Amino acid sequence: MADRPPPVDDEPSGLASRLPVDRTVLTPGESASLAARLPAWEIDGDHLRRTFGFVDFSEAWAFMGRVAVVAEALQHHPDWSNSWNQVEIAVTTHSAGGLTRLDVTFAEAVDGLA
Repeated sequence: MADRPPPVDDEPSGLASRLPVDRTVLTPGESASLAARLPAWEIDGDHLRRTFGFVDFSEAWAFMGRVAVVAEALQHHPDWSNSWNQVEIAVTTHSAGGLTRLDVTFAEAVDGLA
């Protein structure tokens, strides 16, 4: 499979130009504020995790499609799974060795889709 170019501003969602891509590792203070900033997400070591529930498989799958647009725009792809009406997402910045501002941006963007 050929390498894909980075997203451009004329994407259907326009997300590439609106979301910051900051791979700076979170400071201890920023990490401490995550529970308040992202209350639906679990902080699990160097990952943010959340399970989303939907009415049925079709709704869960449609949500995954919307998340994929965010992931592509940020060039930041989560670990995730789907089982009928549940979507589990885990995100971290492997290249930075832990949670970064990009992970927070991703989680906030995904929260806006649910």
